[in-house]
Amino acid sequence: MSEKKWVFRFNEVEAVQTYAGKSWEDVRALLGGKGANLFEMLRIGVPVPPGFTATTEACLAFLDAGGFFPEGLWEQEQAAMAYVEAETGKTFGDPDNPLLVSCRSGARISMPGMMDTVLNIGLNDATARGLAKKTGDERFVLDSYRRLIQMFGNVVMGIEDEVFEEVITQTRENAGVETDAELTAEAWQSVIDRFKALFKAHSRLDFPEDPYVQLMLATEAVFKSWNVKRAVDYRRAARIPDDLGTAVNIVAMVFGNMGNDCATGVAMTRNGSTGDPRIEGDYLINAQGEDVVAGIRMTKDITQLKDEMPEAWEEFSEIARRLERHYREMQDVEFTIEKGKLWMLQTRDGKRTAQAAVRIAVDMADEGLISKETAVMRVKPEHVDFYLHPQFSIEALDVANEMGQFLAEGLNVSPGAAVGVVALDADLAETWGKEGKDVIMVRAETKPDDVHGMLAAKGILTTRGGRTSHAALVARQFGKPSVVGVSALKIEMGKRELRMGDTVIHEGDFISIDGTQGKVYAGKLATTVPDINDPYILKLLSWADEFRKLGVWANADYPKDALRAREYGAQGIGLCRTEHMFMETNRLPIVQKMIMAELPFDRRDAIAALLPFQREDFAGLFRAMDGLPVVVRLIDPPLHEFLPDHVELMNALSDLKIRLQHAGTLQEIDDLLEEIKIKQQILKRAMSLRESNPMLGMRGVRLGIHIPELTRMQVRAIFEAACKVSKEGVDVHPEVMIPLTSHANELKVQRATLETEAKQVMEEQRMEIDYKFGTMIEIPRAALTADEIAEYAEFFSFGTNDLTQTTFGISRDDAESEFLIEYMESGILPNNPFANLDPEGVGELMRIAIGKGRAKNHRLECGICGEHGGDPKSIDICHRLGLNYVSCSPFRVPVARLAAAHAAINAGKEEQ
Repeated sequence: MSEKKWVFRFNEVEAVQTYAGKSWEDVRALLGGKGANLFEMLRIGVPVPPGFTATTEACLAFLDAGGFFPEGLWEQEQAAMAYVEAETGKTFGDPDNPLLVSCRSGARISMPGMMDTVLNIGLNDATARGLAKKTGDERFVLDSYRRLIQMFGNVVMGIEDEVFEEVITQTRENAGVETDAELTAEAWQSVIDRFKALFKAHSRLDFPEDPYVQLMLATEAVFKSWNVKRAVDYRRAARIPDDLGTAVNIVAMVFGNMGNDCATGVAMTRNGSTGDPRIEGDYLINAQGEDVVAGIRMTKDITQLKDEMPEAWEEFSEIARRLERHYREMQDVEFTIEKGKLWMLQTRDGKRTAQAAVRIAVDMADEGLISKETAVMRVKPEHVDFYLHPQFSIEALDVANEMGQFLAEGLNVSPGAAVGVVALDADLAETWGKEGKDVIMVRAETKPDDVHGMLAAKGILTTRGGRTSHAALVARQFGKPSVVGVSALKIEMGKRELRMGDTVIHEGDFISIDGTQGKVYAGKLATTVPDINDPYILKLLSWADEFRKLGVWANADYPKDALRAREYGAQGIGLCRTEHMFMETNRLPIVQKMIMAELPFDRRDAIAALLPFQREDFAGLFRAMDGLPVVVRLIDPPLHEFLPDHVELMNALSDLKIRLQHAGTLQEIDDLLEEIKIKQQILKRAMSLRESNPMLGMRGVRLGIHIPELTRMQVRAIFEAACKVSKEGVDVHPEVMIPLTSHANELKVQRATLETEAKQVMEEQRMEIDYKFGTMIEIPRAALTADEIAEYAEFFSFGTNDLTQTTFGISRDDAESEFLIEYMESGILPNNPFANLDPEGVGELMRIAIGKGRAKNHRLECGICGEHGGDPKSIDICHRLGLNYVSCSPFRVPVARLAAAHAAINAGKEEQ
């Protein structure tokens, strides 16, 4: 039996394809994204240093074995090292001509900065002397050596990086210089001596001099980094599976820190914040890659490379264009220039903001690089959601500037507005976030270990770093507004405060950051949600509409909501909740009068008083949705919800009785007695309406049957409004919906009431209105007897909020604040069924209802109007079930349009 292949050299492209499979995804799965792209760059002629990759399979085998190399792995690494030696003409561990390598992680799905890297492996006292003699640059060699000890100590031995950084800071201060690049060889030798002492003090081991021991331990450390907290947190947030593992890439070192004809940088082939088609990035002269991404040194804009190293810039620009054409995607690249020679160290699909994702997809389709379908699939529904992030209103910015709230300006690396309290470390940001506080995490620069705080924060602010810094990449990935490189802000961790000149911001104080403009303000600024008028998102959504089969409607109760929904592309109103209209201050007293009425005459008077309000409500909606359907749900909640809470009433009565005891005048006594009498009447009525389980009590269709005059009033309001606006020239399409039906006879009774009233109104108005009558399906019995219910309904609308409650037998309000979280954390439930539609339970009931209903009435229209209507996963299920439309909040309409297109495209691919 042949030995399992754990390691592949960069030039073994055919061997990789034979082992993993021909598809690009198979290669990525085996070699990780970084390794696969290094192989591919070398194949198409891009300059890549020699190296090899230990596979993701090796990582998983290592972790499964409890941290031991699988059989054959180490021997294969040693054999691959011989290939690198032959390619470079150097020898690993040779004091006279030493080969140095880097050891980098590389998962199948990019996780920037989450796992570990060790550079300059192979340096020890002997090889450092030999390399210094060979290069004639002792300072460069000692700088590289101290980096190895520092990274090895941190990554492999777990020594805090600050331990080493304090030594460098002290050395700079003692030497009277500001940057690391100004330190002499003697200074770096002193740092190395102190680093070795610290290494031994913290690990109780000497720094390993054997290069192969360094390589073995570094490989182990990178494998282990797959399961460090920051990587796990990142995977959970990005929904990356835990069973992929990371590859390890061993690459011959090339140096950007050998002098002023050397450089290192990180760049994207298009702007990651805006999508603008130009190269964006950072670089440093005489530095190594970690200096750029760590934010320790102030970086230079990549465009300055054109002036400093014109030949290297021209080659780099051409390679960037070539890579983008080859991958048909915006690329995030790392490079090093060693003595004028350009080397590409990495390429991957670049992280980008929502706005950039949209523009890049549209531009690439217009440029002919990708198809419209690919462009639509590249933009995720959450990108559209982030696209609607709040911004600071112009008025708020004007006031802030007038009040002197502007603090400082930095780089606008991730757009959107964020307001929150300052938290100066990741743990506090996470703690406050879990407590429900809005947090802005403020750091000098973020590190991978800060990711849990970054995910909990509403926004991220750093005093150092550039557009390709760790903070910028993570902020873009997760749609967090972020401003970086705000050098004017000073963090004083000892005092837990920020300083900007004379202005002091204490930890816990509110600040506001504008990731779109790169500005920072003291205090809380008002935000506003922008309108979607960007030409790129409009074009992309128009393409999405070409692919989707599901209609996208909106839930809206007022004309302004309906107009916004229509502006965002809604094709109808799938749910108008009439009870929301009853809650308005000028109507609630009339509703309460209706509820309190003891005589039928008094109740009819109150209901009649509501009629003009309801009529105008519906007329406004019909005007806003001219030519489109409007589904009006008749009153649904139990009547006690329109009365004050009985506990509040009892407390109010107690207060009134205490005030009565201390009343000073007869008039005051009379007034208090009258108020007590009214409160007692309301309390009596509220207590009489109380139910043990109101969710399953006198509500919905039951309430309409119990108070038929209420149903008649609402139906009259709908049809009088429809006739009125129709006379104005509005094309009106009302659909009347009965909630909470569980038995066909309930619908039969309500339909008779509705048709009688509708016919009477149309006769009075001398006109015909084309309308539909239907019901919500939110009780399991209704779904199971849908064929009987369809006899009286022209449409079904699945109210999946209540259908989920009644299917699971749980109260949403109680479950989401109690055991449901525990269920998800322990894996009992894979998702929150109120956020993502439950396919096996609720989805199966929907399938039964649709099948039975359409068997009875093949023209039956089916939609969904619960919150699931705006959830991409649920929309995919709705497409597969054959629904006609989904209905969601106006702000989710653009998201639903794209998600519906994704569902149609994915289903089409599965059928092929």
